Amino acid sequence: MSCYTIQPLSPLTLPFSSRSFTLPSLQSDRHTVHSQPLTTTTLTSITTTTTTLSAKPLSESRSQDSWVESLRFQARSNLFLEAILTYIQMTQLGIPPDNFAFPAVLKAVAGLQDLNLGKQIHAHVFKFGYASSWVTVANSLVNLYGKCGDVGDVYKVFERIAERDQVSWNSAISALCRFQEWELALEAFRLMLFENVVPSSFTLVSVALACSNLHKHDGFRLGKQVHAYSLRTDNWRTYTNNALMSMYAKLGKVDDSRSLFELFEDRDLVSWNTMISLLSQNDQFLKALLFLRLMVLKGIVPDGVTFASVLPACSHLEMLDRGKEIHAYALKNTDLVENSFLGCALVDMYCNCQQVESGRRVFDGILKRNIAIFNAMITGYAQNEHDEKALDLFFQMVALDGICPNATTMSSVLPACVSCELFSDMEGMHGYVIKRGLDRDKYVQNALIDMYSRMGKIEISKYIFNCMEQRDIVSWNTLITGYVISGCHDHALNLLNQMQRVELERYGDDDCVDENRILKPNSVTLMTVLPGCSVLAALAKGKEIHAYAVRHLLASDVAVGSALVDMYGKCGCLNLSRRVFDQMPIKNVITWNVLIMAYGMHGKGEEAFEIFKNLATEGEKNIILRPTQVTFIAVFAACSHSGMVNEGLHLFHRMKEDHRVEPAPDHYACVVDLLGRAGRVEEAFELINTMPPEFDKKDAWSSLLGACRMHHKVEIGEIAANNLFHLEPNVASHYVLLSNIYSSAGLWGKAMEIRKKMKEMGVRKEPGCSWIELGDEVHKFLAGDVLHPQSKLLHGFLETLSERMRKVGYVPDTSCVLHNIDEEEKETMLCGHSEKLAIAFGILNSPPGTTIRVAKNLRVCNDCHTATKFISKIVDREIILRDVRRFHHFRNGTCSCGDYCFFPQ
Repeated sequence: MSCYTIQPLSPLTLPFSSRSFTLPSLQSDRHTVHSQPLTTTTLTSITTTTTTLSAKPLSESRSQDSWVESLRFQARSNLFLEAILTYIQMTQLGIPPDNFAFPAVLKAVAGLQDLNLGKQIHAHVFKFGYASSWVTVANSLVNLYGKCGDVGDVYKVFERIAERDQVSWNSAISALCRFQEWELALEAFRLMLFENVVPSSFTLVSVALACSNLHKHDGFRLGKQVHAYSLRTDNWRTYTNNALMSMYAKLGKVDDSRSLFELFEDRDLVSWNTMISLLSQNDQFLKALLFLRLMVLKGIVPDGVTFASVLPACSHLEMLDRGKEIHAYALKNTDLVENSFLGCALVDMYCNCQQVESGRRVFDGILKRNIAIFNAMITGYAQNEHDEKALDLFFQMVALDGICPNATTMSSVLPACVSCELFSDMEGMHGYVIKRGLDRDKYVQNALIDMYSRMGKIEISKYIFNCMEQRDIVSWNTLITGYVISGCHDHALNLLNQMQRVELERYGDDDCVDENRILKPNSVTLMTVLPGCSVLAALAKGKEIHAYAVRHLLASDVAVGSALVDMYGKCGCLNLSRRVFDQMPIKNVITWNVLIMAYGMHGKGEEAFEIFKNLATEGEKNIILRPTQVTFIAVFAACSHSGMVNEGLHLFHRMKEDHRVEPAPDHYACVVDLLGRAGRVEEAFELINTMPPEFDKKDAWSSLLGACRMHHKVEIGEIAANNLFHLEPNVASHYVLLSNIYSSAGLWGKAMEIRKKMKEMGVRKEPGCSWIELGDEVHKFLAGDVLHPQSKLLHGFLETLSERMRKVGYVPDTSCVLHNIDEEEKETMLCGHSEKLAIAFGILNSPPGTTIRVAKNLRVCNDCHTATKFISKIVDREIILRDVRRFHHFRNGTCSCGDYCFFPQ
């Protein structure tokens, strides 16, 4: 803890007494402590129920002191309704209330939060002459209006107090905090000191709360002064320290909170709860669990708040067993069974650990359900892709339980709407949001942006984004994600630049601005946008993002690190991918998976298999690192690209027994690809026939069709294509592959029939497209491109280069042109393939010896593969070409793939 300089608090606003108040009453947003609100509008209406609610007859013989003492006892015992009835009885008997009776009955009215009744009691205060002469009565009125009225009512009563004491100021400051008038609360504190009224611990608690809700720079500066004041006045009480701990934590100073916690001895349950909560909220989950253990060892009994604070740590660390232990403790403790905070935390923990049914059992066990517990369960369903159940529970909440959804509800339901195949009225749900008046809520707007982008309506997402009055980092991240989902990776990268530019324009070179107010890309932003660099082969942009991550201490984040490993691998820099992996302090199974995929894409199957073995060894020590279904997909793909058929088959047949992973449809599809690439097409066909009948076979049939195209298997290719036409009638690649099989076999008539069928069904082939990065710009080329500014130069260069290639043995493979035209026209078409244009652009626009990196959206054809080998030797360049399947590293006339899968083995 730092040593603070004690200095007077500086004013933040106009003097307290000059502030005008126009805020509307908050009565409509408040609820009583009873199941039904007190509905009386006059004192007379209450007296009509006196005889039925009072257990004893009215007594005229009781003294005033007896009545007042009874009233005060009921108020102290929180028997608020009884206290009000006692007040009515004594006034009916003509016993005048005094300066002791009014504070008690006003406390009761404040407890019931009945503003109308409070105003009538206020009238009695005037009637009996206690409005200005008794400060205790006036203080009670300030407290009443602070809890039931608006800030204007508080101001009027407070200004009329002639001799304000400590309680007067405490009540006013507390009320201002309740109305979230943080700067006014601090101004009131300054005036309190100016009038030489000594603050109490209660004052400092409210002032610390006000500081914690300012912008971090101002809040921390003033908070330190409040802390210094407490030290100077020897105000070292437990609840003051608890408030200061909470203040530091909310201002992002977790270490200061912990230092303060360790400095004082009189820690109570609130102290420990505050510490555990702030550690959990700041992602220090292991420390939160450690403090829970220390708390128990110190003999402090945890309560519902304790467990509700620590359960998120269990879910983030996937420590399900520890979460179950907490649940068992709660079940043994009857006071915790119906605790709503704990119930919400348990539902959240089970759902975050993919134990949705256990979460539902907790939900069903809570009899008095509120909006929070419904939100927790709906969110749990939505996050675990139980979208239909999320919607069912939402409709049950609204229609059967009569609970109105709030912004949190709609933020959880909207993603479920777009993911649920049985629900089609997404726009109708948007209309419901507008009807409920939630369409201006920032969190709901973020959910709407996400919903429309997943519907393929990115322009509507952009419109909602542009209409937002206040955007947070989630808003930017959501739209960036929307562009990535829509395949608009260049737009995603542009939006990242726009985000930084907008913030720079907003604050300029203002050195006084709180840096925490400036929106900056966070870990989610980086892990979302990095795949765009991969798709566009934008290595320079990826390195720029990596540098940003290092400067802002985000590179150690496991999600960002995994995305960087993936990005470098897909941009052709396998060595950098491995370096990032090795430098990561924490790795999860996703990190290992992307590295295995990277080695597999680069044709390094043996290395990928070795990494898998290392992962399996780590998984035996740590359950979090056990291989998953995705791991095996990555390994099978690596084996497929490297011709490691026997290794892949052995792993497939042993994966359930050795690694407890059940083969899924994707694994069968990978093994079909493995066999098909190796020319064992008949075996691949037989494997599909052994798949369980309930499995989705479309990916397996697709892999088989690709193998038939590669190895000219017309008959099996027809079988695979017909199955795919039934399963996915609108996917163009199935028709194209069958047409190519027919064309390669010289069956031009059948090929024309397939293309005619495509036209009739409105199915269009995806055009070939390649990207190459030059400087800060990514250049895009389509097949036969004539729109690029250098198109004429590129086509001329390729013609010249083709002549040089012929002289050293290059023969165009015209079988790749699947049109019934003459050979010369076929050769011309081959020169216009998008990857050749991108390579030519790279040669002409980069210094000699520079590596050329090109990415393509489709599989590279045989001719381009052969031609690129010749080009790499003639121009003495390394050319790295990534197609939809894998990487090809061309150097000195050879390719890293060894021509595997381009020519029958």
